[in-house]
Amino acid sequence: MGNLLKVLTREIENYPHFFLDFENAQPTEGEREVWNQISAVLQDSESMLADLQAYKGAGQEIRDAIQNPNDIQLQERAWNSVCPLVVRLKRFYEFSLRLEKALQSLLESLTCPPYTPTQHLEREQALAKEFAEILHFTLRFDELKMRNPAIQNDFSYYRRTISRNRINNMHLDIENEVNNEMANRMSLFYAEATPMLKTLSNATTHFVSENKTLPIENTTDCLSTMASVCKVMLETP
Repeated sequence: MGNLLKVLTREIENYPHFFLDFENAQPTEGEREVWNQISAVLQDSESMLADLQAYKGAGQEIRDAIQNPNDIQLQERAWNSVCPLVVRLKRFYEFSLRLEKALQSLLESLTCPPYTPTQHLEREQALAKEFAEILHFTLRFDELKMRNPAIQNDFSYYRRTISRNRINNMHLDIENEVNNEMANRMSLFYAEATPMLKTLSNATTHFVSENKTLPIENTTDCLSTMASVCKVMLETP
């Protein structure tokens, strides 16, 4: 992921400047198929951010349960508070998988020959706009996640409780919703300080490895040029 950050923060003087008309960009026929695919993902991004911003966690219920391990009522209260939160966390994780696929489709469109990445971004401004929206969502999501330690606390309590009940040969209904494999993948996702940026990094790495005939500079130039253009537009409104 560090390599992705280096690419996104290259000096803007080294890259061409051009205007992206974010307000009026509309997909051409050549862009429409990919644009529709990305748009279907991005239309859920605001609800994801609103849901994450409203995430309060079950800290008090968990503390009460831990401090009173023999109080069945408090154990049930904590568990019933955590379960719906874990389902919400699963939704965020599943959205990251959709975003990962969307970015790979976007990179394929914006790096393919015969055009350079800069030419693609100039010619296909509707896709460039969606690229910027993905970056914007990523930064906002990760900022909210970093400011909310309840996410990892809730999920850790969930996993401990599941493990304890599995030892006692108990199967809980939520395991049909979040099984052990899913819980492991979610745990790795939320262990990252910036999970959505890590998702973009993984998507980029996978794209490069799957397209060995494509010069790697096409991908890195696409990312850095996009970031540079957005930076210039912010600095010169």
